[in-house]
Amino acid sequence: MNADDEQIFLKYVQANPINQQILHLAPQLGVSDWWLTAGALFQTVWNVLEGKDPQNGIRDYDFFYFDEDTSYEAEDAVIRRAKELFKGIDAEIEVRNEARVHIWYEEHFGVPAIPFTSSTDAIDHFAAKTCCFAVTRDAHGQISTYAPYGFADLFARKIIPNPVLAPRSVYEAKTKRWLSQWTSLTAEPWPEREPTTNITED
Repeated sequence: MNADDEQIFLKYVQANPINQQILHLAPQLGVSDWWLTAGALFQTVWNVLEGKDPQNGIRDYDFFYFDEDTSYEAEDAVIRRAKELFKGIDAEIEVRNEARVHIWYEEHFGVPAIPFTSSTDAIDHFAAKTCCFAVTRDAHGQISTYAPYGFADLFARKIIPNPVLAPRSVYEAKTKRWLSQWTSLTAEPWPEREPTTNITED
């Protein structure tokens, strides 16, 4: 991962004041393996590259964490704490325990998912490689980035499919919206050959 590209990425991401506020407050939530991810990041970058308001078109802000307690009640308690912590932020912040995604994924997306082993494992399974970005911050203010596929395609405004879990229909629905919202983007088609196994998203 190119250090200069990472710094540019973080500069663009933090041009969005909502991202700044979430990253500032999130360590107080007291959850493990937490990351701000998905559209909050790559869509902010697209906005900066297109000269738009950094918050333009971002429907919600995905906040992942990982807790082996996969009960609904445990996740709901975190969601309630997060709602109180982030109450001063004018945005929809979606807090999810990635350890329990496999419980509801098939009902929601139509294909089964195996249990993820971490928040970053979940990020690896987003429908597009261009979505696979995450940022976290420790109690000392140090910001870390997760970018398994690097930054080149993001900065080039290319959407690249990631056919490891999400079905083709999910990718195509997302790219249709993105291409209409950010007109400088290009999108590669979903590969014709589907993966033989399904090993998650924004």
